[in-house]
Amino acid sequence: MFKKSKILNRDDILRMDDQVIEEVYVPVWKGYVSVKSLTGAERDRFEKDIMEFKGKGRNTKAEMKDNIRAKLVALTVIDPNSKEPIFTRADVETLGNKNASALDTIFIKAQELSKLTDEDVEELAAGESEAGEQGST
Repeated sequence: MFKKSKILNRDDILRMDDQVIEEVYVPVWKGYVSVKSLTGAERDRFEKDIMEFKGKGRNTKAEMKDNIRAKLVALTVIDPNSKEPIFTRADVETLGNKNASALDTIFIKAQELSKLTDEDVEELAAGESEAGEQGST
C-alpha cells in the first residue's frame, strides 16, 4: 500500500522552489556548465520560437526554425551563483556557430530536465497544423 502524500494547497505550490539544476560536463569544452529546467512560460516561449507557420488557415504548415539547440542552450545555461542565464537572445546566432557536439550535450540535458522530447517538438509541429484544420471546419 502507498502512503497518501500531503495534498498541496495554492500557497504550497506558489512558494515551492521546483527549479532543477545540474552540472553538465562538456567534453569538447573541457569544463562544466550549470543547466536548469525550463519554467512553464520559458517552455511555451521556446516552443513558439522554434516554430514557423507558413500559409493561412487550413494550409498552415509548421516548420522548424534555425538554431534550435542554441536557443535552448541560451535559455538553460545559468551562472551557478546568481541562477541567471549567462546568454541572451542576442547570443543565439553566435552560439549556433559553436561545436555541434558541445551544444548537443547541453541540449540533451536541458531536454531531460524539462521533459522536452524530440517527439514533443514533432507533435507540436503536427498538432498546430491539425488544430488549424479542425478549427476551420
